Amino acid sequence: MTYCVAARLKAGMVFLSDSRTNAGLDQISTFRKMMVYEKPGDRFMCLLSAGNLSISQSIREILQTEHLHDPDSEEPITIWNAASMFDAARVLGSAVRHVYRRDGEALKNSGVEFNVSMIFGGQIAGEGMRLFQIYSAGNFIEATAETAFFQIGESKYGKPVLDRVINMDTPLDEAAKCLLVSMDSTLKSNLSVGLPLDMAVYEANRLECDRLACIDEQNPYFQMLRSTWGQKLHDAFVSIDDPSWGRFPTDTPILHRGEHLSELRKISDPRQRFTD
Repeated sequence: MTYCVAARLKAGMVFLSDSRTNAGLDQISTFRKMMVYEKPGDRFMCLLSAGNLSISQSIREILQTEHLHDPDSEEPITIWNAASMFDAARVLGSAVRHVYRRDGEALKNSGVEFNVSMIFGGQIAGEGMRLFQIYSAGNFIEATAETAFFQIGESKYGKPVLDRVINMDTPLDEAAKCLLVSMDSTLKSNLSVGLPLDMAVYEANRLECDRLACIDEQNPYFQMLRSTWGQKLHDAFVSIDDPSWGRFPTDTPILHRGEHLSELRKISDPRQRFTD
């Protein structure tokens, strides 16, 4: 399994992925889940992938040569000549379906699900930044002002902090910090996600990325973030009052013994719990 997350903000975009893959406890490997496609001054695109590794690797390879025939275009559309990120996302969706047509039946016959999901975003000269989530059928949705980030893979552990922090007005470096905290929460709770991490931070309208990082266990900033976040969470937790079973001085009840406690006690004998 893996965890990938990306955010589209007014200030730019942030992409982050782990690199762990596993096919059982004794088959754990490291593979990059991020691919950057860039033509400085013309376009910057970043692809994150989760799911079956053989499928995602095939899609990434085909994407560079896959094309769409558009009756309104004089030449086939590829990710390198697409006039918009929407068209580039269509090319990616076509690559997903290409691999499905080629391998889907054989995978099914072997009992393997065609399982892949991707995040694809960036900017092409002449339009604003756009971010898409692509599904295994090749269809996709686009991030909006109300939905500033996408997650794929083991997303549940890292979502709470994103929900509380990320919005379109979040500064770029603050968003990068938030995504790293989201990743750290996932690393803490799920062994199928692991270091090293790949991060790309893209500044709006730059049309190239000069902030790419590979983050391993020795990275001093990530070490600081992990220890500080853990300590701050603990401090915040300790600072909250314990439950009170009595009353505040204002006589406001907090927690009290349930009105039906006597009814619960009637079935305290385990032999009675399954009788009507």
